Amino acid sequence: MSLSLTPLFSGSSGNAILVSSGHSKILIDAGVSGRRLEEALHSIGESIDDLKGILITHEHSDHIQGAGILSRKHDIPVYATAPTWQACGDKLGSVRSALTRIIGKDPFYIDDLMIEPFELSHDAADPVGYCVMSGHSRLAVATDLGYFPQSVEYRLHACDLVLLEANHDLEMLNAGRYPYELKQRIKSRKGHLSNDAAADAAVKLACAGVSSILLGHLSRENNSEHLAFRTVTDALLAQGITPGQDISLGLAFRDRVTGRFQIK
Repeated sequence: MSLSLTPLFSGSSGNAILVSSGHSKILIDAGVSGRRLEEALHSIGESIDDLKGILITHEHSDHIQGAGILSRKHDIPVYATAPTWQACGDKLGSVRSALTRIIGKDPFYIDDLMIEPFELSHDAADPVGYCVMSGHSRLAVATDLGYFPQSVEYRLHACDLVLLEANHDLEMLNAGRYPYELKQRIKSRKGHLSNDAAADAAVKLACAGVSSILLGHLSRENNSEHLAFRTVTDALLAQGITPGQDISLGLAFRDRVTGRFQIK
């Protein structure tokens, strides 16, 4: 049995990632409206009613906007750490206790999917990424992190596919219209990975044997798909790693379904 990952939305305006083993399907984050999520799933022949759970990475609105309504409407369990549940407050609305799943950092199962939460550095209560395994296949979602420490790197070494943040181009951010304080937050160790930081991370992951990397959570204001892809490609080529030959490199789009990425 193989895993697949389908970015439905991946950007500063909303995030939702479908992960499927064929038998079991989950969402990692639900950061757009319930209606948009239902429409996105329908466009690829999927149904909200088949979801076994919604996993929340952290409490920011671009990751939780549709989670509460989907849970209430379709009886979907919502998984998050205790500090994240607390930080969500009223943002989710009422989630029935029977559908509330409080998790820690230990692995847990949703049907045939083994889930491993791991700590990230971001300006949230208890931000996490997720590794998901089924059979011999393993993938991970690692976005919204201010830097790429060895603890995260080692978690991702065994993955076949990684969705990795490439949030901003530093020159665009510095020259842009954001207030100084916001620019500093984005660039901090509690902020977001720049294209250059993502490139360094991609080289490390490629050298460790990761076979596919998707660049996600691109800023609309401070990045472009071309810049992100070019920056990471150049870093890989400089190390003798050729995208399309030695590693698969792709992009997760901000506002539309990217496509299904299957681990063979």
